[in-house]
Amino acid sequence: MTAPTRFDTPRRRTLAALAIAASLGAMGAGPALAEAYPAKPINFVVPFAAGSATDMLARALGQSVSQEGHQPVVVDNRAGANGMLAAQFVARSPADGYTVLIATNTTQSANQHLFKKMPYDPVKDFVPVTGLGKGGQVLVVRADSPYKTVADLVAAAKKAPGKLTFGGGSGSSRMAVELFKQMTGTDILHVPYKSNPNAVTDLIGGQIDLMITDTATGVPHVKGGKLRALGVSTSRRLAMLPDVPTISEAGVKGYEFTYWFAAYVPAHTPAPVVARLQELLVHATKGPGALGFYESTGGDAWTTSTDELAKFQAAETVKWGQIIKAAGVEPE
Repeated sequence: MTAPTRFDTPRRRTLAALAIAASLGAMGAGPALAEAYPAKPINFVVPFAAGSATDMLARALGQSVSQEGHQPVVVDNRAGANGMLAAQFVARSPADGYTVLIATNTTQSANQHLFKKMPYDPVKDFVPVTGLGKGGQVLVVRADSPYKTVADLVAAAKKAPGKLTFGGGSGSSRMAVELFKQMTGTDILHVPYKSNPNAVTDLIGGQIDLMITDTATGVPHVKGGKLRALGVSTSRRLAMLPDVPTISEAGVKGYEFTYWFAAYVPAHTPAPVVARLQELLVHATKGPGALGFYESTGGDAWTTSTDELAKFQAAETVKWGQIIKAAGVEPE
């Protein structure tokens, strides 16, 4: 029998065996992680207040994910700082798939152009999971407002530059008006809010003059007689407001502005967990709760792979940067 060389000792053979075992264990860890997930409640963190479109979609999706995943889904509203409070919270949470950011273009594509300093990195701090939906907005004023058409509003804004005020509770709601101002050559003062529902409350109460808000937040008040819809931001009319023209039809030719929702988890979340969560969320977009949300808000379901969402986010970030720069909005 040949004596072991100094490079072939019992200790080295033991270490080699352990390394092989560890490698084999790692190969099997992926399916095991995916199979075990979820093993406890999942936290859906929403960057805006209860009653916002993002909140409504999160709750609709959460019901389906809870049923299929056999674990509760808790919706955690962390409104404020244009969605940055929620995004920062998720970015600093454990990378285990149990804290999910129900994000929008505000948190992932617009904020970096609106603020000089941010407490999170929209790309490096997250793993994209899937898109969740896309939708449009509605230009609204109080029901007793003297402005009955988009043309009335533009004329008033041009007559008294800087006098009219608009509420912005998200990047989408703010930039929709900034684009409107840019295309109409008007000066309307921005009043920031934590979330669109807060701004709508003040609009109804007479503290501000107008908003372009998500349909989920604005349309119920239009149907309830508290707000008047002057136009929708999409390229075509919405079935829920068939008599309301698009803003483009109403005189601002070529105007169109939409928003999107997507799910993200903290960076370094294991790929098998991300894959299982993606599967749960894609299935949830087809559930009755989500379908009801899309139908009632005039939105559309939209799902992606992780890579597709990453590429989409990159393109959207460039687009939002161009819109914000063209609108002359200086980072705060």
